[in-house]
Amino acid sequence: MNYFKHLNSFFLVITAIILIGCTNSSSITSTQETSKISVKLMDDPGDYDNVFIEIIDVKVKVNDESEDENGWQSMEAINTGVYDLLELTGGINVLLVDDYEIPSGMINQIRLILGEDNTIVIDGETFPLRTPSAQQSGLKIHVNQELEPNISYTFLLDFNVDESIVIAGNSGNINLKPVIRATVEASSGAIRGSVTPIDVQTEISATNGVDTISTFADDEGNFILVGLSPGEYNVTITPDTASGLTSQITENVDVNVGETTDLGTISLE
Repeated sequence: MNYFKHLNSFFLVITAIILIGCTNSSSITSTQETSKISVKLMDDPGDYDNVFIEIIDVKVKVNDESEDENGWQSMEAINTGVYDLLELTGGINVLLVDDYEIPSGMINQIRLILGEDNTIVIDGETFPLRTPSAQQSGLKIHVNQELEPNISYTFLLDFNVDESIVIAGNSGNINLKPVIRATVEASSGAIRGSVTPIDVQTEISATNGVDTISTFADDEGNFILVGLSPGEYNVTITPDTASGLTSQITENVDVNVGETTDLGTISLE
């Protein structure tokens, strides 16, 4: 009899440990802070007719300073294809990654993955542009930029064509050994706060007259609106109509690039 009692106690302890472990794991996942990044490609003028490169993906390495091939993740590049770098000058650029969400922290490197359709045109004649290392692992750009939570960043990759094109001695091969300057700007801000009572479903929306961004308060009454362009916003707190509580509007809330404006606790009545 005592044997079965001890056995039951053993299984109860094991079950409790498993449940605690699962709870902690999901808590860590749900509270992990994130940032959003976009990537644009542009170029300095070069002394060639055309320089065509084929872009098939953009990858990133976050919170990882290693130089090995582990830790890279695709940012699901959009607008992939063949581009003439010499057309991406004078303020013209191409958006390769649009608001891709990654864990906040240190973004160490960005990598352009190229296809095989890379050519250069000199005096009207087209030559293959050899990029052997780039085709295999990508063009690696060191960034080392700290990403703050709930902020959107835009990375500008500036190709220097004149320094990136190398004509090999006797072979006559034309190689791409890219010189790329990476700059970054935080292009948005955020608004946070909390609402009471917390047992009522509440929608929070912010508008600047052009864009409207909305979210719901969580189970603890907290909310955050991210990816806001800088400027003044009117923030509307709208509780479930069945609650009988009145909506509230906070006007002229300033949003600044790279900052989170805290509205504190808003009490609904």
